[in-house]
Amino acid sequence: MTIIARSRRLSAVLLLPLALPTPGIAQSVAPSPVAETPPVIVVTGRGLADAPGDRAYDIVTIERDRIQSSASNRLETVLADVAGLQQFRRSDSRSANPTSQGISLRGIGGNASSRALLLFDGVPQADPFGGWVAFPAYATGRLGRIRVTRGGGSGYQGPGALAGTVELESASPDQLTPFQAGIAYGSRDSVDAQASAALVRDGGFAVVSGAYARGDGFTPTVAGSRGAVDRPAPYEQASGAVRTVIAVDATTELQLNASAFTDTRDRGSDFTANRSEGADASLRLVGRGRWGYSLLGYLQTRAFASSFGSINAARSTTTQSLDQYNTPATGLGARFELQPPLGEAITLRLGADIRDVSGKTQELFFFAGGNPTRRREAGGSSTTSGLFADGSLVAGDVTFSLGGRIDRWTIDQGYLSERPLAGGLPVTDLRYADREGTETTGRAGIAYRPVDAVTLRVAGYRGWRLPTLNELYRPFRVGNDTTAANALLSPERLTGVEGGVTLAPAPGVSIAATYFYNRLKDAIANVTLSSTATSASRVRRNLDAIRAHGFEIDAAYRPGPVGVQASWSHVNSTVDASAAAIALDGLRPAQTPRDQVSATVDWRRDAAAASLTVRHVARQFDDDQNSRSLDPATTLDAYAAYPITRALVVEARAENLFDETVEAGISSGTIVERATPRTLWIGLRYAMR
Repeated sequence: MTIIARSRRLSAVLLLPLALPTPGIAQSVAPSPVAETPPVIVVTGRGLADAPGDRAYDIVTIERDRIQSSASNRLETVLADVAGLQQFRRSDSRSANPTSQGISLRGIGGNASSRALLLFDGVPQADPFGGWVAFPAYATGRLGRIRVTRGGGSGYQGPGALAGTVELESASPDQLTPFQAGIAYGSRDSVDAQASAALVRDGGFAVVSGAYARGDGFTPTVAGSRGAVDRPAPYEQASGAVRTVIAVDATTELQLNASAFTDTRDRGSDFTANRSEGADASLRLVGRGRWGYSLLGYLQTRAFASSFGSINAARSTTTQSLDQYNTPATGLGARFELQPPLGEAITLRLGADIRDVSGKTQELFFFAGGNPTRRREAGGSSTTSGLFADGSLVAGDVTFSLGGRIDRWTIDQGYLSERPLAGGLPVTDLRYADREGTETTGRAGIAYRPVDAVTLRVAGYRGWRLPTLNELYRPFRVGNDTTAANALLSPERLTGVEGGVTLAPAPGVSIAATYFYNRLKDAIANVTLSSTATSASRVRRNLDAIRAHGFEIDAAYRPGPVGVQASWSHVNSTVDASAAAIALDGLRPAQTPRDQVSATVDWRRDAAAASLTVRHVARQFDDDQNSRSLDPATTLDAYAAYPITRALVVEARAENLFDETVEAGISSGTIVERATPRTLWIGLRYAMR
């Protein structure tokens, strides 16, 4: 059975819930001779309301005003407001390899696959094949709110929330204008443009949006490591989306989303171009009547292509080492939630979800004389289906939260084939045994408010993550460093506890402090087998565990037009390893800084605004052996907006204002790569009133 055929059959099954009868849709109502006032229809475009029990957890919310006033105008920069939320590397989506942009929280490390669950309007967003995040797909103008839950526990949002959950929500009708657009010109001949048009009516709304960005790019290799092969790395990215929300009746709405993106980047030398493409579609029916419910079905398609080069020690020549010319992947899923009426004090969600992913990599490799001699194909599929329950109980000053889920997973159709292009017998022809298993996870928390200004919190959780198809089946190469796949990887499982306090001593003032301890069992890591001054050989393996403990502090103060917000994450992370990975025991996970700090001072008055944001990331190691150290970095971003008319605003933005060198990686033993240098922008933003 092929992957495509399997996905087509599953897609038919996934759409069935949308055809089922649902509470509140078809009801027989006897005619009334008395004229009645038409019900007020409120359309939000969002899912079911936040659970009261969420106050027991460490949650940070980023509102639309902040989303639209970041210096880079990119999602990953906005997320950096939440200290401890990080990508695998420090680079952003203009210069990083897309496959390195997984997200994580709380210092549990990573290997480019996301260890935090990312959702957009309820739909999982990680790449179906590799688990990384396609950040250029999310234009900031489309977003209305970002909600970050630190801490694991695979609850009603779905599995995969090892370190936490990041929920992106589309802009709601009250945040939209009939037309808005912005365009900016920046350093290195860069252009950044976004636009959207919205039609809002009593019975619903529709939005069409688009975004485009390009730039000649900077040279990723730092000056001291450069050679003749190094040059600037250009990028070009575009995305578009259509969103329609229709009121079915006074308490029910139908939400339809469709989006697509394309992303082309270069890594700053020959044979390093890469391209990502994708399209998503989802259909969600939300009922907010006496019986609350949500039915969701979605489809994701992705394609990725990338080339890799091998550079000599003098960095004078580059030869192609790999042509990953196509990596198609598909994600299909559905979720049903039911919220029965249990009174004002009790909130309960019951439901089920399913997600199926399939994909493969197609590559040309083993180059000789500039031409490939072999072809590789590797891939497979996996399915996760689960049942969940999540409840909250408010009893006076105490709020209880309890949730759990049970998941059944399968990994199947895995294979690795390597064949000579000239014909003949395969060099490698492996078919891996199908696997399956069951995971039981959940979370529990208590919030106690002894006085109005103080909330005490304590929580415990257990989450899990299935290895990605990329981790299981695809070997890869970065420069002269190679990493082998491992089809026998076990799922990762995290157990954690946390306790904290939230203070609100005065209007506009909030301070939240949380201490946490996490243990990630069977953590998947790229383990070094051998290394030299110019190269390294690694393989993906399950470590015994990664232990991480530390604290997070978030504070905000806004007495008027001037506001301050700050976030600090301090974490001690340690690897527990034995057997073949014993050399890593007691070391720090790769790409895991001890401290991350973000602080912003801003001023707002009507359409005028100004802000300064300082960010600090501590020293971290680029490799599992802690032999390649990345220096700490402190950057300053600035933003200013001045209204020319009521609808037209001129904007000035500055990223990394003092041009700090932000080390993002070390390859071939000594070659240092940097993240975005100083970048200045000037532009206009228009919003029809």
